[in-house]
Amino acid sequence: MGDTGSLGLGGALAGLAVLSKSEAVLLIIGGLFVLEALSVIIQVISFQTTGKRVFRMSPLHHHFELGGWSEWKVVFVFWLLSLFFAAMGIIAFIPTLG
Repeated sequence: MGDTGSLGLGGALAGLAVLSKSEAVLLIIGGLFVLEALSVIIQVISFQTTGKRVFRMSPLHHHFELGGWSEWKVVFVFWLLSLFFAAMGIIAFIPTLG
């Protein structure tokens, strides 16, 4: 898809979340992306303040690859996490429809 398409889709999703007043639901649905971004933020802050790393490598999926997980296992587990976060986001959005 490339940067242009993914940035456009991300901006459209964020815009729809703001218009429908469901920003928190978007954070839940995109939970895996939030975890990946938080892993980078935690790693940078930890290394700059203490000189120690929290993860073997960031973003988070590289940490698991260096831990011995195959790429297939990382993809499968993260796919399941995405499915879980999407389901939780939909469940969280249902009460706001009424």
